Amino acid sequence: MKVNPELLKERRDRILKAVALEKPDRIPVVLEYSGFAANATKTEIADFISSPSKATETMIQAYKLIGGGDAINYGTFSPYRLSYLYGAKVKVPGIDLPPDGMWQVVETELMKVEDYDRILEIGWPEFFKGFLSDRVFNDAAWNLLPANQERVDIIGLWSDEGVPVLTGGNVTTPFELLCGSRSTEKFFLDLLEIPDKVEAVMELMIPHLSLTNVDRMINRGYMVAWVGGWRTAPCMLSPRIWERFVWPYFHQQVNKVVEAGLIPLLHLDSNWDRELDRFKDFPKGKIIMALDGETDIFRAKEILSKMKGYRSI
Repeated sequence: MKVNPELLKERRDRILKAVALEKPDRIPVVLEYSGFAANATKTEIADFISSPSKATETMIQAYKLIGGGDAINYGTFSPYRLSYLYGAKVKVPGIDLPPDGMWQVVETELMKVEDYDRILEIGWPEFFKGFLSDRVFNDAAWNLLPANQERVDIIGLWSDEGVPVLTGGNVTTPFELLCGSRSTEKFFLDLLEIPDKVEAVMELMIPHLSLTNVDRMINRGYMVAWVGGWRTAPCMLSPRIWERFVWPYFHQQVNKVVEAGLIPLLHLDSNWDRELDRFKDFPKGKIIMALDGETDIFRAKEILSKMKGYRSI
């Protein structure tokens, strides 16, 4: 199919206008799915994740089956990419699970308490590289690791269908990585028992958690960066702990993405009701807030509509 630049521009402009709180010609529809694509096309999950090209091809087929939309959130999928967000192992279909099962992030203590001192000694990048190799991917399927798979022109393949791909990567926070690496139970105890050491490690980590991904996304032509909040949801933590270990770093990461010229897509799992007022600190018309069913979306609109210049569409 020949690329339709006018259609691509029309769809991108529609989305950018909505984000900027301007009035588009209609409300844009952006699709997000991975495993659903396999289900919709009757593709076995193990086959779906076998390569980036297969995942992309299957997602495009599903896009056509359901009648399309203005954009796709991310254009391909690999379950092992979740390890870079959580610092955790991932079980995959066809290897650790039945071929048509769903991938699973494994909750286990891979990082030990003494590793905090190791990080402070050698720095985060060197520690995390060895950590992934020796503890996370040591028993993974070598051929399914993203670094060992062929490069696919994701934007190009979707552009052939007239569909913009919004997100080309993730920007995470120290809390999410440490919590996934230590396990929730161990890490929450760390926050109470050795808070100063945890904070020192977070300060060391934060400069390294956005720059590489942001630069790569810009160079490849993406316009959105996924910034996630999973275990950092306010309902998981006391206000005092959240204020110290979550918000400063989340706030910093979001602003870095905005300053780089990308749109942060805030993927906020679980309940964020308690801290919705905080989001007024961010620049208006620059961010997408994606809430699930736990956060009161109507209350979020009421609070954020009080921002100067805010207008819903």
